[in-house]
Amino acid sequence: MSSEQAAQDNEQVWDVVVVGAGPAGASAAHAAACAGRRVLLLEKAELPRYKTCGGGIIGPSRDSLPPGFTLPLRDRVHAVTFSLNGKLARTRRSKSMLFGLINRPEFDEGLVKAAKDAGAEIRTGAAVSRVEQHGAEVPDRRTVAVVLTGGEVILARAVVGADGSASRIGAHVGVKLDQVDLGLEAEIPVPPTVAEDWKGRVLIDWGPLPGSYGWVFPKGDTLTVGVISARGEGAATKRYLEDFIARLGLAGFEPDVSSGHLTRCRTDDSPLSRGRVLVAGDAAGLLEPWTREGISFALRSGRLAGEWAARVAEAHDAVDARRQALNYAFAIKAGLGVEMSVGRRMHGVFARRPGLLHAVLTGFRPAWNAFADITRGTTTLGELVRSHPLARRALDAMDRRQQAREG
Repeated sequence: MSSEQAAQDNEQVWDVVVVGAGPAGASAAHAAACAGRRVLLLEKAELPRYKTCGGGIIGPSRDSLPPGFTLPLRDRVHAVTFSLNGKLARTRRSKSMLFGLINRPEFDEGLVKAAKDAGAEIRTGAAVSRVEQHGAEVPDRRTVAVVLTGGEVILARAVVGADGSASRIGAHVGVKLDQVDLGLEAEIPVPPTVAEDWKGRVLIDWGPLPGSYGWVFPKGDTLTVGVISARGEGAATKRYLEDFIARLGLAGFEPDVSSGHLTRCRTDDSPLSRGRVLVAGDAAGLLEPWTREGISFALRSGRLAGEWAARVAEAHDAVDARRQALNYAFAIKAGLGVEMSVGRRMHGVFARRPGLLHAVLTGFRPAWNAFADITRGTTTLGELVRSHPLARRALDAMDRRQQAREG
């Protein structure tokens, strides 16, 4: 092969192709582009596009944004009202901001722009049907074929799957799931008097179904109202949302959008890569199991996936590529994996004893302070359990009690 032909062939192969332009995908594309790689970001929809999401931006999310990124905040939260299935409501307040609220279309579009500014190329309307690492579409062992629904083939040295909870790339990697929940949400426009009552304050309602809760997030003249519970309880979850909206006095307002989605949490041993393909965010099942908070997990795992995909792209053989992919997995498990493990235990406690959790959060100031610290980003669930013996002992005691009941 002539040197000219080799250069032409190399030009046709991207260093990194990222599938999905949500927070995980845009963060991965940004990180890989900042590492000097040729990056293509594929998104099946046209941007901006709506995503079912509460839109809470906690401290770890803010800390993981690209340098210079301006959050398109719709509100700043300084107070949280907790209730137990509509009863025993109590409001806790903070002088400093706990977290911010955004609309996903604006937020995601800003992240994609940051990736583009870093050098990534963006292509919308590109739905991926599958990836191939062997076979006729793959010219050599250093290449991954990304096949679009129309049959077009895009070649890459590394691929990051960030295509959501129903990920085709996740299926290729073999992601295994431990917890699947159904979230239902309504975007409800309200008059100024109602909007003013909610400004700066959110509601978290511990629901009637095991592990369920509801929320009200104010965003200017619109309230994002939603509930989440275990998959398989669809009818009961729908009734919970309807009752929740009626109880709040919002049943007379017509939602602009009513939507639903499934959240999926990975098992501890679920793979995060296969060959030269990595997964991040919802595609990897990376989600905090108790609150089902996913934006910070998407941003953090996306950035790590982009950094390690840049290294995978440079790997000259399968052994080196595997080494870099394993380093990505270690980085995820050491950080997000620890938070997920603690969140899974918290979810177990919450599902069994929501009343106890409500009493502790509303009546025990250190518990509220810990909640506030987590939302601000000064600590995480994992760090809290490691550094506070009381929290660790309480979780251990609840685990022992549950094991005794099951035994």
